[in-house]
Amino acid sequence: MKDKNKVALTPPMGWNSWDCYGAAVNEEQLLGNAEYMRDNLKKYGWQYVVCDIQWYEPKAKNNDYNNFTELCMDEYSRLIPAENRFPSSKNGIGFKAIANKIHAMGLKFGIHIMRGIPRQAVHRNTAILGTDITARQIAHHFSVCPWNTDMYGVNTNAKGAQEYYNSLFSMYAEWGVDFVKIDDIANTEFKPYDPYSAKSEIEMIRRAIDNCNRDIVLSLSPGPAPIEAAEHLSEYANMWRLTGDFWDDWGKLLEMFDKAKQWYPYVKEGCWPDCDMLPLGNISINGTCHGPQNRMSQFTRDEQITLMTLWCIFRSPLMFGGEMRNNDEFTLSLITNDEVIAVNQKSHSARPVYEKDGIIIWQAESEKNNPLLAVFNTNDKPQEAEIDLVSLGLNSEYTLRDLWAKKDCKSVKGAFSASLNPHGAKLFELK
Repeated sequence: MKDKNKVALTPPMGWNSWDCYGAAVNEEQLLGNAEYMRDNLKKYGWQYVVCDIQWYEPKAKNNDYNNFTELCMDEYSRLIPAENRFPSSKNGIGFKAIANKIHAMGLKFGIHIMRGIPRQAVHRNTAILGTDITARQIAHHFSVCPWNTDMYGVNTNAKGAQEYYNSLFSMYAEWGVDFVKIDDIANTEFKPYDPYSAKSEIEMIRRAIDNCNRDIVLSLSPGPAPIEAAEHLSEYANMWRLTGDFWDDWGKLLEMFDKAKQWYPYVKEGCWPDCDMLPLGNISINGTCHGPQNRMSQFTRDEQITLMTLWCIFRSPLMFGGEMRNNDEFTLSLITNDEVIAVNQKSHSARPVYEKDGIIIWQAESEKNNPLLAVFNTNDKPQEAEIDLVSLGLNSEYTLRDLWAKKDCKSVKGAFSASLNPHGAKLFELK
């Protein structure tokens, strides 16, 4: 197996179409957001442009799925882009033209897929490339997704199953895909030696990526991924989701502190436990998903700072979910603070060190090994947090730098206090 950890040396940063366009993103929207990233975010490290679910479905309109609908598929049981939504995919070239345009911007291109083989391929009994096997011979009838009707899982012991996945990733490599998010796999059963478990299918996917001769980041969804599978996930994937879909709701953000506390020991180069996308800016354009249609994020400004601070100190991948072309000044400021982004991309050894009366503190070290402190107020009212530096092993005198404000505040030794808004956060470097 290749060293997959060399593909994602730092937490991937990018944009994913799900939060704003659901199942119905099109070519103009995809490339328009890529152009925005090139012009406004690329210099800060943002680089992946990811087309989420149902790109192979001609009738997709919103966040809902059309059950048992007709899908676009080639003669080898592989789903291909719907030409009415992605006109440059005609003549069988798939996403190659879009990927080329995104690469020309100095960015990288990603897609979402469901695990398994299309039910449509099974019902038509179509071929598997390079074999005398057909779709029916590798599909398993009880391995199905509970919320999407597109696919059957594969029997990983079946002859032709590996060849099917090899053919998929060979096609994606030819298209120029740099990132693949695979769904309906991270929160399923990880039974050893079971040919229908997520464990077996993830291993098969890993072999297919290694076989395709292209560096591709492997992201697994949805969560919660089982903590018992942490070592297996670390060996085979680059990212795996800690929760179900994360939306702009304070309760979901509050729950993420417990998830991060559980998973922080597994954060390392090439292995990024994933807190999910950033539902910031203009989201739910195509439907009423967890809130009003076509809204700006329901998080307060303080909650948005808390969200970014937690994702960055924990070193989660950063995947922006809003229609970037509609970003307001505040939203743009959240994702272009180079000092905060450096915590996500270059810090190390993050861990929770304090939790009492709604105040939570995480500690890490910067690239220069300066102490970093993220201080959170999860209470519904303002709070004055007292930070005891001595108890954290910080016994020197430091210059306290506020990374969100990008300014030095004062000299501190022994302890200091920080005023925090309701659901707010501060991110400090001690120099």
